[in-house]
Amino acid sequence: MRQIWTDADFERMSWHDNHVHAIRCVEGENGEGELVLDIDHILEWLKGNEGGLRFRVQPATLVFHSVMFLRIAIDYAAATAAFGPFMIDGIERRIEKREHYEAQVWRLPISWPGGQIEFEARGFTQTAEGLPLVTSSQQLTPAERRHAP
Repeated sequence: MRQIWTDADFERMSWHDNHVHAIRCVEGENGEGELVLDIDHILEWLKGNEGGLRFRVQPATLVFHSVMFLRIAIDYAAATAAFGPFMIDGIERRIEKREHYEAQVWRLPISWPGGQIEFEARGFTQTAEGLPLVTSSQQLTPAERRHAP
């Protein structure tokens, strides 16, 4: 099982319905930094018994590099939702021309409770933080995240 992915793997990856347990901004040099997300990465959607779904889920750390112009909007109040991990719909990447450079813009639509994260970054590294677990849930419990085999 592959343990590290980068933006070179972007076209082959999916983050649909991945839950985000933590978000961290790490200051860097020249106004850039790293955006760090602790996620439950769904590696595979599996057919379960009796027509249900099961998921192969692996805790992972997703780090975007050389981040600038970060915008975060997450609205728990509009959904009247209890506070907990939010769920991204996926990750989008596009190139936009700026006055003096081309920017790689990343957008993470948030499907629950609603919102989005958007920023410029040079790329990402995603590192597995344990072995995958097969579960009937799209997210891992805190105990499963801490004790992933």
